[in-house]
Amino acid sequence: MRGRPWVAALTLGLSIIVAAVPLMGADSPGTPDGYALLAEASRLVQEERLAEAVAVLRKIPAPAPGEDAGLFVRSRIDAAKILLGLGDLDGASASCHEVLALLPSNLEAKNLLNEIRDARTPRWVKFLRDMKTYLPTLLRATGMTLLLVLATMLISPVAGLAIALGRISRMRVVSGVFWCYIWVFRGTPLLLQLFFIYYGLPSLGVTLEPLTAAILGLGLNYSAYLAEIIRGAIESIDAGQMEAAKALGMTYWQAMRRIIIPQTYRRLVPPVGNEFIALIKDTALVSTIAMVELMRAANQIYSATFNVFILFQAAIVYLVLTSFFTVAFRRLEDALGVYEIR
Repeated sequence: MRGRPWVAALTLGLSIIVAAVPLMGADSPGTPDGYALLAEASRLVQEERLAEAVAVLRKIPAPAPGEDAGLFVRSRIDAAKILLGLGDLDGASASCHEVLALLPSNLEAKNLLNEIRDARTPRWVKFLRDMKTYLPTLLRATGMTLLLVLATMLISPVAGLAIALGRISRMRVVSGVFWCYIWVFRGTPLLLQLFFIYYGLPSLGVTLEPLTAAILGLGLNYSAYLAEIIRGAIESIDAGQMEAAKALGMTYWQAMRRIIIPQTYRRLVPPVGNEFIALIKDTALVSTIAMVELMRAANQIYSATFNVFILFQAAIVYLVLTSFFTVAFRRLEDALGVYEIR
């Protein structure tokens, strides 16, 4: 019965009812026959002869006025569960309505009818209904994702530029220190870095809030990657331009600020854009340090509902965000290269 957990559950329920026969006794001469039919249905369910089990359950007659209806209700509810599992929605609905005709307030039959109606609903209707229900929660969590992205976009380019300039410094000690920084943060997983900042630093006497730890971890990690991108862009500029700037009386830092770095802007946009698009997805890792962002919100809803459409909705939100940043960086690249010969 692997792959059909509802069969096992139904078998257990029928077995409990059958085992209870000696304790319950019989209210009328027909009652023992009804329990015998339940026992037969239980055996057929165990053998996965489900259609035959339904036929046996339907042999239990409706109670006469004043008689106990428990056996009849149990048989029709179990028949409805089997039919629902087999995909016979009309048959399952008919069994539920038999129960409600006798006991209009029966909650189990009403719940089964809701499941049947849900099974009849087209998938696209379910998807739209779920979007109306859960999308506001996902969008609120998206605000935290955007906050992390924007904070990292402000911190990492500035820090990356400083690290890149230190990396190309002619002072060996300075260059070595920044080389080690890049080596550590590019050579270890971002998840490990977040864990160390949020869970490891408290043992050293430094405790950070989840948001602070997330921004710090993302900022340090992406600064290392951007530093190498910026360093490569700076070193791609012809060395003669630095010499020409110095010949005009500029200092090293004046030449870097006025001549060299401005020429790197357009070369930086594509790789930096790729890094920031990756950043949008990497923010999902902060869910491991108690941050409720888009991925954690989607996972919480999925864990509560087991509704796979929630994950599709989260994917759509991520695609919208990455598409927006892709277009923005593309337009920025075109604007910075407007005077270049194509």
